[in-house]
Amino acid sequence: MAYDATKLADWQISELAEEHMPTPDDWRDKLGLKKDEILPMGKLAKVDFLKIIERLKDRPDGKYIEVTAITPTPLGEGKSTTSVGLMEGLGKRGKNVGGALRQPSGGPTMNVKGTAAGGGNALLIPMTEFSLGLTGDINDIMNAHNLAMVAMTSRMQHERNYNDEQLERLTKMRRLDIDPTRVEMGWIIDYCAQSLRNIVIGLGGRTDGYTMQSKFGIAVGSECMAILAVIRDLADLRDRLDKITVAFDKSGKPVTTGDLEVGGAMTAWMRNTINPTIMSTAEYQPCFVHAGPFANIAVGQSSIIADRLALKLFDYHVTESGFAADIGFEKFWNVKCRYSGLKPHVSVLTTTIRALKMHGGGPKVVAGKALPEEYTKENLALVEKGCANMVHHINTIRKAGINPVVCINCFHTDTDAEIALVKKIAEQAGARCAKSTHWANGGDGALELADAVIDATNENNNFKFLYPLEMKLRDRVALIAKEVYGADGVAWSPEAEAKAKMLESDPKYADFATMMVKTHLSLTHEPTLKGVPKGWTLPIRDVLIYSGAKFLCPCAGTISLMPGTASNPAFRRVDVDVKTGKVSGLF
Repeated sequence: MAYDATKLADWQISELAEEHMPTPDDWRDKLGLKKDEILPMGKLAKVDFLKIIERLKDRPDGKYIEVTAITPTPLGEGKSTTSVGLMEGLGKRGKNVGGALRQPSGGPTMNVKGTAAGGGNALLIPMTEFSLGLTGDINDIMNAHNLAMVAMTSRMQHERNYNDEQLERLTKMRRLDIDPTRVEMGWIIDYCAQSLRNIVIGLGGRTDGYTMQSKFGIAVGSECMAILAVIRDLADLRDRLDKITVAFDKSGKPVTTGDLEVGGAMTAWMRNTINPTIMSTAEYQPCFVHAGPFANIAVGQSSIIADRLALKLFDYHVTESGFAADIGFEKFWNVKCRYSGLKPHVSVLTTTIRALKMHGGGPKVVAGKALPEEYTKENLALVEKGCANMVHHINTIRKAGINPVVCINCFHTDTDAEIALVKKIAEQAGARCAKSTHWANGGDGALELADAVIDATNENNNFKFLYPLEMKLRDRVALIAKEVYGADGVAWSPEAEAKAKMLESDPKYADFATMMVKTHLSLTHEPTLKGVPKGWTLPIRDVLIYSGAKFLCPCAGTISLMPGTASNPAFRRVDVDVKTGKVSGLF
């Protein structure tokens, strides 16, 4: 049943839906799993990936559906809500459907973005567990990542305090001679903690560590999370966790986690993270949760493992890419699909009338104040102008050879004329278009969307990558900038260009994926520029090396790997009923 989403908060809808949520035993029976293939963890469960994928290896894959969006605005687009609503709509059509979404970060959950559990009647349950740590994957990633930093900083201290003979005799270690000015890694924490972006560690005496500048990033941006998103199995995880570049030595040679002899212990921390957690939509379709968000500074995809499992278990599998098609979809297209070997059948581009109006030049939205009337009353001129952003993303998806379906995620203030205009422009650009009221009506509100997606998956497509792996890094970045972002070209800082040339000259980086780091709030590097800006150049200031994940990450503009907490964060409204233990205030 659909609940009244206009009167109930998301956490309240979750509580009501949880009364009939499948138990781990129910999921085992519903999905046809063996007794030892489901791993109960309270009201949740993980599934044993290695056992299931081996048993089902010869089963044909289902239809592969990706969900992305137009460029985000403060008015919201609702990718997760659309992903869940589409699962519910396909369920209403009698399809064997499931999905895979990313685990939310504690940073946005306790800040201004919320939990990414969907919303209204298109919601993942149990919402509290989903929002507050789930089954511990992010904690395991933090422990693994920070253990590498412990290994590196303690090694630097001991090498400073001992001569070569003492180092070998007392510690059984050879000298790595790490350059403190060329440390690639920092520490991680799963909050938006701007005060930790730039720090000094090791203050005190010789027994208090090695004194140097350091930094924190948000946990879901860790290379360990990136590795979890792209691995195929436990052996792949173990191999990659030995290859992370933590720093360079004073001769310019990379120093890895393998050199620090810490990869095995990192794998021990992360051994259980390879198993996805199974959750439920509010209408009880199964959904795996695996890997993490932040496609602007990370891969931002649910995992290849979750997709491989879901395609064996479901006839229709829905997965989501972070942020807009210029970021999340581009990484899904050119990185995730290349690594997985999986070919998507359709991509769903999520949009809202309100967001299109902002891209069309609508007024600024101020938190805590009523929306300007341009967003609540019919304004065809703003919608039409803003549709340029939607068409830009449709064209990006079509460059991949994928059939796009535009989903108009509807609000009650949207008018028939506005919806008709968006449909007309989307169809003229070569996309199917469907309106959907899944937030208010659950699966019943997503039937038009479900039908459009089913039709699209039954068509052949011509999926192809934007660039070959043989293309050099700077040429790839130029191609992405021009073909996906709409830039005139790329301007490299001297430091970034020198690093790029070094990487291009070293054959071990030749087949590394290109993982762009860029603001999600604009097609450009400047977050305030909406719509489809013209006449601009993309500045690249650095290239991060993720040698375990096999990513090279060009950084555009001034984007930080540690977001900041806003002045009115969500944690101020989160609380616990001390009699029942129930959490309130999550959104």
